[in-house]
Amino acid sequence: MKRTIAMAILSFMLGAGRLSAADAWQAPSPQQIDSVYPQMVALYMDLHRHPELSLHEEKTAAKIADQLRKLGYDVTTGVGGTGVVGVLKNGPGPVVAIRAELDALPVPERTGLPYASHVTTRNDLGIEVPVMHACGHDLHMSVGMGTAALLAQNKDHWHGTFIYIGQPAEERIQGATAMLREGLFTRFPKPDFVFAVHDSAGLPAGKVGYTPGYSASNADSVDVTIFGKGGHGSAPQVTVDPIVIAARTILAWQTIVSRETNPQDPAVVTVGTIQGGTKNNIIPDEVRLSLTVRTYKEEVRRHVLAAIERIADAEAEAAGAETKPEVKVFESVAAVYNDPVVTGRVVAALQDTLGKSNVVQEPPVMASDDFAEYRRDGVPIVMLELGAADPATFAAAEKSGRVLPGPHSPLFAPDLEPSLKTGILVETTAVLDLLSQR
Repeated sequence: MKRTIAMAILSFMLGAGRLSAADAWQAPSPQQIDSVYPQMVALYMDLHRHPELSLHEEKTAAKIADQLRKLGYDVTTGVGGTGVVGVLKNGPGPVVAIRAELDALPVPERTGLPYASHVTTRNDLGIEVPVMHACGHDLHMSVGMGTAALLAQNKDHWHGTFIYIGQPAEERIQGATAMLREGLFTRFPKPDFVFAVHDSAGLPAGKVGYTPGYSASNADSVDVTIFGKGGHGSAPQVTVDPIVIAARTILAWQTIVSRETNPQDPAVVTVGTIQGGTKNNIIPDEVRLSLTVRTYKEEVRRHVLAAIERIADAEAEAAGAETKPEVKVFESVAAVYNDPVVTGRVVAALQDTLGKSNVVQEPPVMASDDFAEYRRDGVPIVMLELGAADPATFAAAEKSGRVLPGPHSPLFAPDLEPSLKTGILVETTAVLDLLSQR
């Protein structure tokens, strides 16, 4: 019986139903990952030591472009500013892109790592600031380059087109839009799928998280200027105090979420700055407020933004202000929506590779990412959460209730080897699965 089954399998493989090399390679082996790891860890440390701020990623972009050219990619630079696009065509088949961010943050590194950043630079306002890869973009670039290397070295095992997108200015939610505006989906092969990972201290290294549907929120930055009538603090009766109007307005804004939106539709209205006045006994002419607004659904987004302006106008009118407040939405990004069907397929492939216990469903968050912009023209996107915390430290923190330093913290540092190797495994596996989809 065993001989009969074995002969049947052999006959199938040698006959019309024969398995192709592309079908056989579903994930990179540990040996394949080990073969590219030294180069990728060197790239990571170099990127980490030499971070650059959003819109100024010239040296970072040059390093990524150079690595891709050495791997045989068709490379274009200067897309949407400093953006890099590397294309590897390998016959007919799907077009799959990955996104890796180039930029770092104005954060002083306090990790104590031997390859820590000591970079300082002047920001766009001319202020000297420290710079750190505090959000793991250096890891994302290195993971993506590991994937790019494995695909270039194993072209006989897959078919289609693979694109590495090195995107600038994610931290200022401008880079994706800029690249798309400069023809990312028209000058280059339009992707059938775009994939990304984002590291996190919320999972231990070796695990990956997924969130079907909404996984990160819309984000809108709003500046509001309230105009009053200034004067001496001892004679408020002859003024229109914009500080009092601002105080009432801030409190009234809190009712937007608590009373105007469905409790099952998440929304956040946060006033992050208040600027007004120069002295304790002077009532100023105006007060400036800066808000961040987070939502998922587009209809909720529109309602919340309209309500912010409506309430500001009403409070100013109630106080007798002669000039309506000025409300400006100056920075916006859509919600990240992971295509549920594609997410399910990728998750199944990763469960086969990593084991079901290492692929866990995570709740959506109210943070934002301009990865959302790649959904344009109906392109499905998937972003997964890559565990980056040392497993023992993570377990101890969970037991004690301590929150580990995460992205945007000066203390954030991925547990490098398992995070990088797992990231390459996850991203290559996901890309291979997407390349096999028709």
